[in-house]
Amino acid sequence: MNDLSRFVRDRRKSLNLTQTELAEKAGTGLRFIRDLEQGKKTLRMDKVNQVLGLFGYRLSPVMSEREG
Repeated sequence: MNDLSRFVRDRRKSLNLTQTELAEKAGTGLRFIRDLEQGKKTLRMDKVNQVLGLFGYRLSPVMSEREG
């Protein structure tokens, strides 16, 4: 499990939402929520942002130290 997976799972649980409820609220499928929470390596960024948007967050590029 990665940081994003853990973050989404913890946020969902703190709001007392099931995976099904989160999928419905985010407008995604249940399978997507399961994949996200299980740390699937390839996910559509727009769908991830649909889920994160419910929590007031979004994914965005961050400069790494080696690029700076």
